Amino acid sequence: MKTITNRLAAWALALGLAASATGCAAAAAAGAAGAIYATTRGVESLVASPIDQVAARSETVMRDMGIVQDASSTKNSGANRELKGKHGDLDVTIQLAQQDTATTKVEVYARKNLAEWDKDYAHQVLEKVIQK
Repeated sequence: MKTITNRLAAWALALGLAASATGCAAAAAAGAAGAIYATTRGVESLVASPIDQVAARSETVMRDMGIVQDASSTKNSGANRELKGKHGDLDVTIQLAQQDTATTKVEVYARKNLAEWDKDYAHQVLEKVIQK
């Protein structure tokens, strides 16, 4: 009897995990744009705008927030971009990756030093990029 109970519990757990993963995939596929997710170093989100618009908004946000842009790069014919700047003791990085013609993945990092990140400040920057 104990074996049957263990098998049922294992089956229920597997079914729950599968349903959860499917739900997450469906939300991502549906374009859960605007939701901000924490990463190990900062925050990220999908923005429902083409990469050119998001890049322009990101530069505007940097200027508005007093982040002095000191570098930028473009790869894959503009499908991947990176903006870097300084705000006080923070090194701020905004990475953009075109997902499709109407969606851009945005990642923001605000690094204090080699091992310390200011996720709250990165969150503020990303919120402003989404709102612009």
